[in-house]
Amino acid sequence: MKQLISGIHHITAIAGNPQANIDFYTGILGLRLVKKTINFDAPGVYHFYFGDELGRPGTVFTTFPFTGARKGSKGTGEVSYTAFSIPSGSLEYWRERLKKFGIPISDILTRFGDELIRFEDQDSMGIELVANDQDDRTGWTYGQVSIEHSIKGFYGATLNLLAKGLTEKLMTEHMDYRFIGEENGRFRYGTAGKPGDIVDIVLDKSGSRGVQSTGSVHHIAFRTENAASQLQVQEILMQNGYQVTEVKDRNYFTSIYFREPGGVLFEVATDEPGFAIDEDEAHLGELIKLPEWAEPNRKKLVASLTPVKLNVEAYE
Repeated sequence: MKQLISGIHHITAIAGNPQANIDFYTGILGLRLVKKTINFDAPGVYHFYFGDELGRPGTVFTTFPFTGARKGSKGTGEVSYTAFSIPSGSLEYWRERLKKFGIPISDILTRFGDELIRFEDQDSMGIELVANDQDDRTGWTYGQVSIEHSIKGFYGATLNLLAKGLTEKLMTEHMDYRFIGEENGRFRYGTAGKPGDIVDIVLDKSGSRGVQSTGSVHHIAFRTENAASQLQVQEILMQNGYQVTEVKDRNYFTSIYFREPGGVLFEVATDEPGFAIDEDEAHLGELIKLPEWAEPNRKKLVASLTPVKLNVEAYE
């Protein structure tokens, strides 16, 4: 049977101050702001997309910045760490860069043969940088991050769960994932077992349920090729008892959503059409782009959003 899901499409988190959010992901981490739009389900809130040069699937970290929102509580039923892929030999560069901007970082850790560091963003969301030589993608930089050390996209994500049985069944029987291995209580899965498709499950059997708000991952989205393959995934999930939404048009992809058994919100998003459908590739992320249904209210919507700008030169 043809593989329908090929890895991670994007990961979306809830943020606080929108300018601080842009400064962290573009200025400090060096990701490209490929789109400024609105949260389609809460139009008074920005939706930022950060990624590589074109915002290719597997590189895009997105945020809903709610100014003044309270901090979330870490716990089970959530993505606890988003891991980005960096070139082998780049950890010392990133340790020094993060220290330069006063960001506390972990010691160098080793996992499944790769070295990594952990830290948190401006809203206390968990991030990892995993150094490896298995990623042939090209990184992106505005110039302030050394291109030879730049982030290439996602490495993977960690699901913090009370139990893994039903989640493992979903992923390995219905989502084209396979079990790769276990190390120190961490269970690893992948579609091809390479950076960009890795999902780890860590069990926290005594933990309390996470409370989603600022600093929490809202959902993790998985890649499927197109609308036809998405409908196939939807049908498979529904046939196996999952409560799946209708297809939702997100302009740059279409999406379906459902809760996996451990409580994490899963999305399956199409690779097409991408972020260049309403902006030239050289100018991605420069304007506030709205879906067609929101255009009649553009003046009011834009006025409700806090003005933001790129400050990458401040992070050289």
